[in-house]
Amino acid sequence: MSAPDNAPPAVATNEAVRAESPAKAAGTDGAGAGVAPSAPAWVIQRHRLPVRIMHWINVLCLVVMLGSGLQIFNAHPALYWGHQSTFDDPWVKLSARNVPGEGLRGETRIGDARFDTTGVLGASRDADGALHARGFPAWSTLPSLKNLAKGRDWHFAFAWIFLVNGALYLLWTFASRHFTRDLLTTRADLRGIGRSVVDHLRFRHPQGEDAIAYNVLQKLSYLAVILVLGPGVVLMGLAMSPYLGPSLDWMIQLVGGRQSARTLHFLIALGFVLFALVHVFEVIVTGFWNNLRSMITGRYVVPEADPVEADPPPAEAAGAEATHGAR
Repeated sequence: MSAPDNAPPAVATNEAVRAESPAKAAGTDGAGAGVAPSAPAWVIQRHRLPVRIMHWINVLCLVVMLGSGLQIFNAHPALYWGHQSTFDDPWVKLSARNVPGEGLRGETRIGDARFDTTGVLGASRDADGALHARGFPAWSTLPSLKNLAKGRDWHFAFAWIFLVNGALYLLWTFASRHFTRDLLTTRADLRGIGRSVVDHLRFRHPQGEDAIAYNVLQKLSYLAVILVLGPGVVLMGLAMSPYLGPSLDWMIQLVGGRQSARTLHFLIALGFVLFALVHVFEVIVTGFWNNLRSMITGRYVVPEADPVEADPPPAEAAGAEATHGAR
């Protein structure tokens, strides 16, 4: 679930349109005996136009680069550590082999462990319905047919768009103070990590004014994407380029070789996929349309806070004490 990039709660409410909640409209009677009315919902402009545009450019770039990257990976579906691919000792390998009586079987090897992944990895079905030796299946690559040249063209074209878009986002987020205001974690944030994890596992999500700001898990995950995954995937991609090898030799040596850079590039891309899966899941469970609309139009309805137990009137409190006291 995203938080506002443009303003803290006190500023965001300047643009807010207050909407009277059912509980407020009904008065205390609408809340029930002993329960305080919930705080009213209100509408805010959650994401500024530059962020919305750059967000969807990133979505497009990542989808195209992932599909084209898997097309490139399929040309040699194995990963190594070091300077060279020796073909004998990959730490990850997707392959296919003919098994007597069973036909073509896909196999995924991670270290010394081997897994039968027929139909998904190593061997999958093409449009003709027959099994073919292929690292990742056709539906996951761009283009779907085996075409390394086209895959490279798509990958590099959108990689430059991703790079420029990322640079513009960094400039904007620092210039607008979005980075320092909304993303940097405080000691209080870090002390609340445990509680935030428990709340997420129990599907208890912030409401009311708490829903406007980033929680600590959001801050840490977005910082990881902005400062680690984004720069990392670009730098490791550049390190694989034979044209930039002499200029980036220090970085290639730092990570252990060009094949190590390729492995790290793949793992960082996997990190993007995992982040996207969690991000989309949170968008769904915290209000799919509300969150999606906020990233299209900027308009976001802040969810009402749950009703809380109200303090009883003094007379009722005194009566309760007298009752509990007589045992």
